[in-house]
This record gives sequence, structure tokens and C-alpha cells, in this order.
Amino acid sequence: MAMESNAATRAERTPRNRDDTIHRALSEAIVDHRLAPGARLPEDALAEAFEVSRTSIRKALQRLALEHLVTLRTNRGAQVAKPSPDEAREVFAARRLAECALVDWVVDALGDDDLTALHELVDRERRAQADGAQHEAIQLSAAFHIRLARVAHNAPFATFIEQLARRSSLVIAVYGSASSVGCECGDHGEILALLAGGERERARQWMTRHLEGIERSLNFDGERRETPDFNALFGRHGPTQTASEE
Repeated sequence: MAMESNAATRAERTPRNRDDTIHRALSEAIVDHRLAPGARLPEDALAEAFEVSRTSIRKALQRLALEHLVTLRTNRGAQVAKPSPDEAREVFAARRLAECALVDWVVDALGDDDLTALHELVDRERRAQADGAQHEAIQLSAAFHIRLARVAHNAPFATFIEQLARRSSLVIAVYGSASSVGCECGDHGEILALLAGGERERARQWMTRHLEGIERSLNFDGERRETPDFNALFGRHGPTQTASEE
């Protein structure tokens, strides 16, 4: 057991695990609103906070840019992404059209295994919300809608809804309140019950109300402009290996 524990400790100190730790900490800080939309992310300050090289920080920022959580600008560095209010509204308008159109396919294809998987996601989301785990709750909310889309067995349509759901997660992270993840897991449970009961029109009505409720919960006016204290945010989350050990 001691040898296994030592091996695990060594694994945590590998460059890959260190980079994953930095990426996860930054991602959660963005989604949890500890890093405000538009906040600058200077490599030197982050490297000091995480006690790593700027190269490690740059890798994490590049990954976050691919996930549309961070914007990279030539000669201006990185900053937390900030979709415009118009972009946010367009995403939710598209979702209302797409996910309501999905209802008939889901009702026709929904099986016991699908119901079990979807109920599990609703339960996990409820627990995450109760625990105040906003990052996890937003991810689980998106996962519910993505899993629901896959029930229809229409791959192109499911891919489209998955892209919209992930963009919504970013929008909620940017414009949602710190005390709310936007989605209500109770809505997910009600929608699931209606789909399982074959109540197509009521399911569409609930889905529309659900997505409109998320959009109404967003705040497009408030902006936080303070400079983040990166040492306070990330000092205790830094990887075990320092830059000098690379």
C-alpha cells in the first residue's frame, strides 16, 4: 500500500497532472465567477500564484481558449471570455427552437436505460446545487440536455444541441448570478416525467418555459472590474511541483 501511495504522489507531480490542475482551477474560477468576464489573465501573475513556469500557464490558457472560456489576443494577452448579450440571446433562441423540435423524437425513442441515466443526472445536479458546487451543477445541467438529445438517435441534430448547450454553459458562467446556476433541476425532473408519460405538448411548454427562465435569470448589465488577487485565488490550489522542478 505504501508503494502504491508513493506512486500516486509521484504521478500528481508529473507535468501533465500539474497542467491539468492549473486548467481545472482556472476553469472553475471562471464558471464560479471568481474571475469576472473580461478579467485580464497575465501569465506572470498566474505563474507566481501557481508556482510554475509561464509555459505551464500558457498551455492552460490555450486549452481554455479552445473551450471558449478565454480569449487570446495578439500583443494583449489573455482575458476571460465575454460573449455579448446579443450572442447569449441568440444561443437561447436557437435552443428553444431545437429542443422543442426534439420532443417528438425523444418520446418515440425513450427507453428504460435512457430514463435511468437521465434520472441519475438530475439527482447529481440536485446534489451539486445543494452543495453549492456551481461549476459541477452547470456541467450536469448541460449534460442532461445533451443526453436527452442523444435519445433521439439523430447524430447531426444531437451534435447541434450539444454545441448550443456548451455555449449556454459559458453564457451562464459569464452572466449568471453567483448564487444560481441558471437551470432548475426541478424543471429537468418535470420535463423528464412528461416525456416518459408521452405528454408531448406539455413537455414542449415546460422546455420553453425552462429555457426562457434561464435566460431571464441572466444579468447583462452588471460588470465587475476589480483586478483579481491571483495569489488569494490560486495559491492553495497550485500544483505540488514548482517551476524550479521542471
